[in-house]
Amino acid sequence: MLLRFRVANVHSMRDEQELSFTVPAGQDGGPARTVALSSGKDIEVYPLVGIFGANASGKSNVLAALSKMRDAVLTSYAEWTSYREIPRQVFALDDTSEHDSSFFEVDFVAQDGVRWTYGFELGATRVEAEWLHAYPHGRRQVWFERDATRDEEYDFRGGRVQDRARLARTTRPNALFLSRAATDNHPQLTPIYRWFDQNLWLITPEHELREREAYTVRRLQDKQSRRRIEELLRVADLGISGTALEQQPGRTPTVRLKHSSGRLLDWSQESYGTRSWFALLGPMLLALDEGAVLLVDELDASLHPRFAAEVVRLFHDPAVNSRGAQLVFTSHDPSLLRTPSGSRLLDPGEIWLTEKDQDGATELYPLTSAEPGEREDLMSSYLAGAFGAVPDVTEGQIARRLLAARAMGAEAGQA
Repeated sequence: MLLRFRVANVHSMRDEQELSFTVPAGQDGGPARTVALSSGKDIEVYPLVGIFGANASGKSNVLAALSKMRDAVLTSYAEWTSYREIPRQVFALDDTSEHDSSFFEVDFVAQDGVRWTYGFELGATRVEAEWLHAYPHGRRQVWFERDATRDEEYDFRGGRVQDRARLARTTRPNALFLSRAATDNHPQLTPIYRWFDQNLWLITPEHELREREAYTVRRLQDKQSRRRIEELLRVADLGISGTALEQQPGRTPTVRLKHSSGRLLDWSQESYGTRSWFALLGPMLLALDEGAVLLVDELDASLHPRFAAEVVRLFHDPAVNSRGAQLVFTSHDPSLLRTPSGSRLLDPGEIWLTEKDQDGATELYPLTSAEPGEREDLMSSYLAGAFGAVPDVTEGQIARRLLAARAMGAEAGQA
């Protein structure tokens, strides 16, 4: 399970920002899960976090940074050979960030209960630093540390990493040591690489919609998966009663949805909202089945708020989410902070906020830092600006600005 993500100088996040799934000591974690560590201690971890904020405040950039870290681990050794510089997206609104390194770090718990910390810093042309630490007994074990400014770049303490000298010698300056080790199926480091391969899947509203639709179609070929997908289509109240899978030799299967009228519509006739929900089902069920971390940008995009709320409930439900899957989502919709009955859909510790400072840099912070009252209506307080992270626009301001601009244009035309 993912415990924490730290990042700096990536997209709009200039200064170091942290996103945490862990419940602070002494606080009631509500829907948090108890995770047993190999050290014999337990830790309380949330099954999801939602990131809210104004337009262009950097919500999506948090997910993009997580995805960039995953991409770097999976592709740096094989694909960065052709780049003159390391592909980075640094903070672009000052004159210094392009010369600074980009920083990424995650803490996670592996299936055997061992907590790991892995991170790296990327410069323009080389990996400036990289490190891997384990906590099997609660104390830090340094597996390796890399610093490009030292004469001896790599430090392998305790001799824990097999074949370390050869791997260090054959790792390019612009590639990650972890990526290099995984190409040889390294027995100790490949499981860390696979954690990234099996987690941090990013879903955005516009990108890869057809690929996600096709993946959900493929899952329909499994009887058990088909029953679950059809039930989720029915419960969404889209007027759909089932699916019809059409297979032709040598071609990719296609699907048509059965409507309550009994008619089968061509896929192109389905609404964008129906297609978005269908495309989400395959990856979401895979994450629940595998216990993976799923990233969904704009969860409420093309989905009714009640659909988005049901996704939250799926990850909260320990019977459905029995393998410890986690969800990180962004949303503009404050109704996700409150159920129709007036109770809280999300625990305050699951709510994170983004806003930009006067220099355009994103600040990411938990709602709990505002110390909301135990019975406080989070949606009303959020909309009122009590927690920040809302647009700095007064009622009617946009219309007044538009009228003023029109008047100025008219005066200029008469001059």
